[in-house]
Amino acid sequence: MIGGIVMSQSNLEKQEAKLKSLNRKIKDEKNKIEQRLGKQIISQANLDYANLSNDQIKLLAKQFSEFLKVKSVDH
Repeated sequence: MIGGIVMSQSNLEKQEAKLKSLNRKIKDEKNKIEQRLGKQIISQANLDYANLSNDQIKLLAKQFSEFLKVKSVDH
């Protein structure tokens, strides 16, 4: 019985490690997408990195979000 418990615990630990690894990969992929999206928006809008403050970034993000919401309602 104890051998089975140890074996089950070992399997659980392996599964937990796989889950953590998968969650890390998902997070990394989300970060890559966010970076690419941000770069494309900055590029397409001809924005200058040097002139973007945190407040300006937040305002632009809000405006972009509102624009997308309006577009999704139109369709």
